[in-house]
Amino acid sequence: MPAPQSLSRTPLRTDFLSASDAARLMAHVGITQVLQLMTDAVEADYGRWNDFDKSARTAAHSASGVIELMPVADAHDYAFKYVNGHPGNPRCGLPTVMAFGALADVATGMPRFVSELTLTTALRTAATSAMAARRLARPNSRCMALIGNGSQSEFQALAFMAMLGVRELRLFDIDPAASHKLVRNLQAFLPQFAATTHIAASVQEAVQGADIVTTATADKTRATIVPEHLVQAGMHINAVGGDCPGKTEFDAALLHRAQVFVEYEPQTRMEGELQQMPADFAVTELWRVVQGLAPGRSSPQQITLFDSVGFALEDYSALRTMQLLARRAGLLSQIELVPSLSDPKDLFSAVLQAQDEARLHLMERKTA
Repeated sequence: MPAPQSLSRTPLRTDFLSASDAARLMAHVGITQVLQLMTDAVEADYGRWNDFDKSARTAAHSASGVIELMPVADAHDYAFKYVNGHPGNPRCGLPTVMAFGALADVATGMPRFVSELTLTTALRTAATSAMAARRLARPNSRCMALIGNGSQSEFQALAFMAMLGVRELRLFDIDPAASHKLVRNLQAFLPQFAATTHIAASVQEAVQGADIVTTATADKTRATIVPEHLVQAGMHINAVGGDCPGKTEFDAALLHRAQVFVEYEPQTRMEGELQQMPADFAVTELWRVVQGLAPGRSSPQQITLFDSVGFALEDYSALRTMQLLARRAGLLSQIELVPSLSDPKDLFSAVLQAQDEARLHLMERKTA
């Protein structure tokens, strides 16, 4: 049997976006512009929901937090995200949420793009919130209560100011320093939207009279962040924080009063506010609203609740958006994630070549 024909050794490179370059990209393009582009990308992909092979994420839970893998694919691209949630991390100098992910070619399996997703996850969560609220909040919504002023809060605030017309932000966190941090970080953006911030002394003060209530708390526990009696007719609830089993932000009584919308129902029933409800509790998947197959808000007095747990399709949209923008901005680097082989069936040759290179280097040092 003849030996396989030797192929030229073509370096295999994968695009890479680091955390620092992702931050530079947001500064270069403008964070509100990136949020708008990402919102449009998520919306477009929800518009072709049935093109995707979908599954609930795989989670490894521990006493201190959770680590998850989130895959999704269409006929051309495979995407996944690794993400954690460890509320105690700030005490040891780490973010509560850290993430990275990749895009690969379905036809070959070749990883084309690897990226940080810690910053990008915050962007895509806010983008998805805004996409949902454009259909579920009242059109004239101008006041938002933002409960939980940690790492997600600036992104949520900017998305709702830029895309929903929110002009008054009422802020509350059990840690007043977090609220002051949020106000400080938003100062440069407020004049652009003629917006104001107010640090409330309580959840009740923040929520009273608000059009939209966004909750983004981190504790891994069943909690009632906003008591049901504070939720008034016509409010839109953007429930972001309840995103794993055993972690909720609202009680079941509110869900019975509201029309509830979700991303991917099988996942939300395990992880979202919906985990409190019986299996036959009726919800609407958001893609049906995007595609015009189901109504969003049906009256000014209706209470709508977006039970947002985060879904892999949004990470796919975010990865594609960041790769495109980073390429245009010249901020992509390349990494050798897959070995380059003259004969793709001869993997061991990579080891032999490395040995040869090491010997040559040693000889050169001896003769120098």
